[in-house]
Amino acid sequence: MTDTTDPTTVVERYLAAVATNDMATMADLIDQDVTWHQPGANRFSGVHQGQGAAFGLVGAMVEATAGTFRLEVTGPSMANGDLVAVPVRFTGTQGDTTMDLTGLDLHRVTDGRITEVWLFGHDQPAEDAFWGPAS
Repeated sequence: MTDTTDPTTVVERYLAAVATNDMATMADLIDQDVTWHQPGANRFSGVHQGQGAAFGLVGAMVEATAGTFRLEVTGPSMANGDLVAVPVRFTGTQGDTTMDLTGLDLHRVTDGRITEVWLFGHDQPAEDAFWGPAS
């Protein structure tokens, strides 16, 4: 039997739900008080507090890309206690502009739920240019 509170299992279940747009599972695995650290200097950058803010952020990214925003796991999860790092590729299109970047998503898991998320991109200036300036 799989331990559903194991940090790696929680994050892998969450990312599988992201891949299939399974909002119910995502909501079950993201803590109501999650702290989401979105990097860079663009319209989505900053610290977003709470599940509603985190989901609103991702929803706005999907909307800005007319539904083309995707997150793909590109390697194995790596755990260190309650922290789980996952290499990712994120893509999307806005008009004639395409984003295709790699990064690392770092999740803190507490009592079977993701309580904090830090995102890292390999080319932050390119990501900032794609999303547009902070308002």
